[in-house]
Amino acid sequence: MFKNKLLVVALMMVALLAFGAMVGCGPDPAEEPPEPTEPEEPTEPEVEGTISDITGIDPGAGIMAATEDAMEIYDLQVGLIEGSDAAMTAELDSAIANEEWIIVTGWAPHWKFAEWDLKFLQDPELAYGGEEYIANIARQGLADEHPEVHELLQNFSWGDEDIGAVMAKNRDEAEFLANAQAWIEDNRDMVDGWIPEGLEGNGEEIEILMVEWECATASTYTMTAILEEAGYDVTVTPVDAGVMWSSIAEGDADFFVCAWLPGTHEAYMDDFEDSVDEVATQYEGAQIGLVVPTYMPIDCITEINDYAD
Repeated sequence: MFKNKLLVVALMMVALLAFGAMVGCGPDPAEEPPEPTEPEEPTEPEVEGTISDITGIDPGAGIMAATEDAMEIYDLQVGLIEGSDAAMTAELDSAIANEEWIIVTGWAPHWKFAEWDLKFLQDPELAYGGEEYIANIARQGLADEHPEVHELLQNFSWGDEDIGAVMAKNRDEAEFLANAQAWIEDNRDMVDGWIPEGLEGNGEEIEILMVEWECATASTYTMTAILEEAGYDVTVTPVDAGVMWSSIAEGDADFFVCAWLPGTHEAYMDDFEDSVDEVATQYEGAQIGLVVPTYMPIDCITEINDYAD
């Protein structure tokens, strides 16, 4: 009887193993292995936009001449639209609002970098020159006669967001001194870090020279507001670049805060280097070139023709 029960159990185990093979618990030795499949070819990303033109500014501007050179150097198959700074930024505003593709001539510092997420296209051939910096330049002797003003110039340094905010205020309303004063109040901790101990003007006169660029207007009137708040009698005199450099070299004015070096003002620095005081770097990363919104999948000027319309 016991032996019969063992036989029944053994038969049941054999049956279970056979059933497991049929339902796939183990490989069926009679089944052919599947044919290997070819990997799918990667699909090209779908092009979301095209480029037919570069949106430029005034036809006489230096950046327009540089763009014409760049178009020849890179053999760009797109056009160049002339206009103005205001027209260019209006086109940029409209394109970004609709996430459209656009390339503009651009320079930094500029308020548009505070307004939108933008990037410069890489320029491996340096058609637009290399990266620059903006320096504070004083007449020789300022450090001895007005050491606190000279120290203020040593300390004055800011970035895109800061200078861009002042430029944006100036774009909305041309009250340059009032705009600088408002920005100072909003950024008192930063500004207090620039101001040296003992900065007290007591009516002493300071003359600042400037070229009428947006970045120069922002930085010049920010310095003016700080000095006037400290009791100095400040005069701001707009001149062209050549007069600005030569006047400081001759000691006819005190300083300016808009020297683009080493490239844009290279000739002036070569002429006047021994007669002026390069006090400090105010802004790092100044440059001109082609600018696009960051959502565009293009990073280099050499890629423009890949999307040319």
